[in-house]
Amino acid sequence: MQELTINPIQPEPEALANALRCLARTRSGTPCQSPAVRGKRRCRMHGGTNPGAPRGNRNALKHGLRTAEVSALRRILRDTV
Repeated sequence: MQELTINPIQPEPEALANALRCLARTRSGTPCQSPAVRGKRRCRMHGGTNPGAPRGNRNALKHGLRTAEVSALRRILRDTV
């Protein structure tokens, strides 16, 4: 039986050697030498796997008291009284 040389878990060594490097700086000031996460500019240790904060300001929609519509309504009511 022939041994498999391709391991689907481990990437090819050539692919790792040619991968983009992380753009972060270490504490000593040298650039990080780890490969960047696919589609990102940082490695997994410097935040490449973190998707970041959610888009938009969802905190303002907790109760709706600070939305633009309510503020405009308050302005109208304040001017009429």
